Amino acid sequence: MLIPMMSLSAFLIGCGEKKKDPSVPEAGDPPAAQEDHAHDEVALGKFGIGGHLVEAGQGHGNVEAGKEGHLVIKLPYKDDGETVTRAWIGTEDRTLSSVGKGEYAPSHDDYDIHCVAPDPLPADAKWWLKIAKPDGTKVVGSIPLLKDVPKAN
Repeated sequence: MLIPMMSLSAFLIGCGEKKKDPSVPEAGDPPAAQEDHAHDEVALGKFGIGGHLVEAGQGHGNVEAGKEGHLVIKLPYKDDGETVTRAWIGTEDRTLSSVGKGEYAPSHDDYDIHCVAPDPLPADAKWWLKIAKPDGTKVVGSIPLLKDVPKAN
């Protein structure tokens, strides 16, 4: 296929070096730069899930019906990503809920979980978290949505 010279020139001019977003770490960045990138989640607090006190945060603002929600979970032990975390928004029985699997973020030692809220969103909807430890132990518990967390004075 022949490419007209003018089109090729325009293509090459547009292929300049991409500017780096300083808030996003790259693989070659020093560890300090990887640790400094910002997250937009709001702390929900610490919650007992099957005998473990997990720390939770919620990103993407308030949960809305049919929209993606973001939950960040920090376990009370360091496991280097060996635990499997799954979460959903809604009721314990998962009716109309999608389940998201946690992705381990070593720079923060936490798990990012994305899932879509059911539509319609049940009035008593919560985050539900399932933790499956490497030894096979599984526990399930709930965390209130951001809108339901009491505001600090």
